This record gives sequence, structure tokens and C-alpha cells, in this order.
Amino acid sequence: MSNEPERLQDVLDSAFAGISQAREAYTPQLRPREVGTITSLATGIAKVSGLPGVGFEEVLKFPGEVYGIAFNVDADEIGAVLLGDYWRLHAGDEVERRGHVVDVPVGEGLIGRIINPMGRPLDGKGPLLSSARLPVERPAAHIMDRAPVTIPLQTGIKVIDALIPIGRGQRELILGDRQTGKTAVALDTILNQRDQNVLCVYCAIGQRASGVAKVIATLREQGALDYTVVVVTEGNDPPGLAYIAPYAATSIAEYFMAQGRDVLIVYDDFTHHARAYRELSLLLRRPPGREAFPGDIFYIHSRLLERATHLRPELGGGSLTALPIIETEAEDISAYIPTNLISITDGQVYLSPTLFELGVLPAVDVGKSVSRVGGKAQRAAYRAVAGDLKLAYAQFEELETFARFGARLDEDTRKTIEHGRRIRACLKQPEFAPVSVPAQIAVLLALTAKLFDPVPLERMTEAEQAVREAAATIPEALAARFESADTLSDEDRASIVEIARAALADFLPEAKTEPDAELKKAAPM
Repeated sequence: MSNEPERLQDVLDSAFAGISQAREAYTPQLRPREVGTITSLATGIAKVSGLPGVGFEEVLKFPGEVYGIAFNVDADEIGAVLLGDYWRLHAGDEVERRGHVVDVPVGEGLIGRIINPMGRPLDGKGPLLSSARLPVERPAAHIMDRAPVTIPLQTGIKVIDALIPIGRGQRELILGDRQTGKTAVALDTILNQRDQNVLCVYCAIGQRASGVAKVIATLREQGALDYTVVVVTEGNDPPGLAYIAPYAATSIAEYFMAQGRDVLIVYDDFTHHARAYRELSLLLRRPPGREAFPGDIFYIHSRLLERATHLRPELGGGSLTALPIIETEAEDISAYIPTNLISITDGQVYLSPTLFELGVLPAVDVGKSVSRVGGKAQRAAYRAVAGDLKLAYAQFEELETFARFGARLDEDTRKTIEHGRRIRACLKQPEFAPVSVPAQIAVLLALTAKLFDPVPLERMTEAEQAVREAAATIPEALAARFESADTLSDEDRASIVEIARAALADFLPEAKTEPDAELKKAAPM
């Protein structure tokens, strides 16, 4: 026991000796910090002086964990876009360079999460488990790294899959007046990707909190959040966050595309994005152009949408399909921002307020909608019916206009109008009810064969539902050929038409012998 104090003293002496040795060997690493000062503040921006080495789009750190981006790099002053609670800052506060551009966490851990463009979780499920970070601004894939669009992206919406098809890697604009169902079309497309091996990214740009909450609740109820990443900026967030939101969402989607996966991204919507950028540009005193938008408003959208593509097999073969949404005013698709985006994208789906008011949902105006790429990726079974259907529908719409004037119609014209009304009734579809490929093809073939024409209009919904249910009896071998066959054979068409004819037997009007007999009885002698 007498040796215990001595051993303890030896341990303490050796510890002190080690500390002294480490202290003598330590060489302090001096790292310079470049610090500037806020000279003035405005809504969402700050003017900063004293950062001579700052680079364009470099991240700046402000007091209170508020970050910003160096946007205007002038000789004597930096114009910074703020990405946080700018009302807490004051003139004279210190600003520090961070030495990197804005980046966002990416990885499998983001699937099913709701985040803001800075990568901060908004769903209360704890920190994100990310595998890497990518800059929000990245160059688009080189032209030689791209492959043709050859695989369809099924939306589950009959009118789009049949007449305005979308391919994986395409950019298809959704536009229309407010409250015409633009977000509903995009949501239906996301819901239809279940079991299709397509990941989805939904980017809400400057939306109302109630609207975002409704979308997230729908995704959760339908089980779509399991394969979706939601990037959110609300209407009360700083305009800088709304500006970087679509770029951050695209970087998240590009990570999965680089892994060889198919990704769908929805931008909801670019109207708010353009307005946020206009606000920032005017506050930073950049020269205004048409409608007070800055001169590079076309470029900010084109460099973003160019990142959507289909990669070559050597690079993994992944694809990124973009569905940007834009809001028009008074059906004016020739306005500045809509025409910019129409020229950038590979087609557009136009939603008509007139059709919406008539109860034709989804309110897709087939005449003003087009897909410049998706037809090459469309399945053969759709191609077999799409041309005839679009022509018949266009003829119907033209004749219907004349029929409103009360003109007397010949028999052929009347049949064309009746057939067109059945097409319109079949293309109606309730929200959040995607239709499978076999069911769509059965309905479309029945339409082109004019099997619905004898069915009373008031019973069209039931009749179409009966055909869709009968499509479940299509043999598996035939259903498999929908996916792979280059053409739909006459035998295949005949067998599907027979299935549809049998399903519609109960909806045909009764034989006319009895009514004719009644008319004879009632006729005066």
C-alpha cells in the first residue's frame, strides 16, 4: 500500500511531461479570414464592402447563421442575395467569406424528406443522412453525352399519354391560367410513378403554405412520398431562397440520374421564380428590360432546363424528365415568360379555363398542346390510335362551334359531333385516379372503333369504367406486347375490341321496335 502514492506521482509526472512536450512542439496554424461590413440593407439583399477576393456566387456568412450569395461583384461594393432572416441584420455587421459556392446535400437519405433549398429539413424527422454535397449551379450534360428519348414516361392521364406523350428525358411545359389544374396534372404524374422505378422531386417555388401542405398531404396519403423528395420555399421566404430552389432541386435529381436512375422533377412554378429574380435584380439595380424583367431572364431558365436529359448507356443511362409549370394571365400564352419557356421546352400541355368551367377535367386543350419529342418514345399501341383520335377530336371541335349557331346538320356531321362528344367524355378523368396502360389502350381502341357511339352520353362514365375493368381480363401475353411490340397486330386489336364490345353490351340502347310501336299507337288516325 505504501507504493501507491509513488506510482500515482509517477503517472502524474509523465502526463505533465507529455503535455509540456506537446505544447513545445505545437506550431499554431494561422489562417487569414477575409471580413467585410454591411453598408446597406434592403428586402432580401445586402450591400457589402471590404471583401476584395470574393468570387461570383460565393457564399457569405452573416451574423445569426444567415447566409448569402455574392451576386454583384463590383470594384468597390458587393451586392449579396440573402438566404435567411434578413430582418435580423443591421448596417455595420460583419460579413465573412466561406470560400465555396452554394451547395445542397444529396443521397438516398433525402428520399421521403421535405427540405428547403439549403438542405435543412422541414418535416421534423431529424437531420438528413446525405452521402455528398453538390453545387446548386452545375453545367448541363454535353451534347455527346446525351441519348435520344426512346422510353415513355406514363402519366396515367389518358389525354396526355395518348395525344401529348412525354418521354423520359423530355422537358414538357404545363401552362394555363390560375386554378385550371396545373399542379393536379403534375401530381397525377408523380402518383403514377409508383412501381415504375422512377424517383420524383417536387419543387414548390414561393407557394402558399396551405397549398404546399395540401400537396404533401396528398403525396403522403397516396404513398407517393416513399419515392419523392420535396423541396419547399413558401411565399414568406426570402426571394433569394425562391431563386435558388429549382437549381438545388435539380442538383438533387442529377445525383440520382448519375446513378443510372430515371427521375421526374416538377417545378411549381416558374412564374414565382421569374418574379423573385426580377425583384432581386431590381433591388440590386440591374438594368430592367421587357416587363421590368432583367435581360438574362431567358438564360436563368434555359440553363436550368438544359440539365434535364437522357444520358448515354456508357454514363449509366439515367434520365431527368422536367415538368415546369407556368401561369398565364387571361389565356395569353404569347406573354413574355410563357413564350420564353415554350421556346426552351420540348412541348407544352395547355390547360384551358373554358374547358375547366365546362367540367372537362383535366382541362387539356388538345389543339394548343404539343409534344415535340414524346411521339418517338410512345408505345406502338398508342401510336396505332393516336393519329385518328386527334384528327376526329379536332374535326369535332370545329364542327361543334358551327353547330352552336343552330345550323341544320347533315347525317355525317351529326355523327362526327356525336363521336367527338364520346371522345371528350372518355378523356375526362378524376383527380388522383391514374389509369393503367392496358385500360387506356382498351378505351382508346373502343373509341376509334366507335363502340361508344351508341352509348347515351349520360351513361358514358359507367361505360368507360366497364371497359377499364374488362381490360383486366386481357391475356398477360397480349398485355406484355403493349410494352415491347413495335406494332400492334390486327389480331391483337381485334381481340381487345371484342373484349370492349362485350363490356359495352349492357350500355347499348334497347331495340327501337317498341318505341316505334308506341309512336304508331300515339299517332292520329
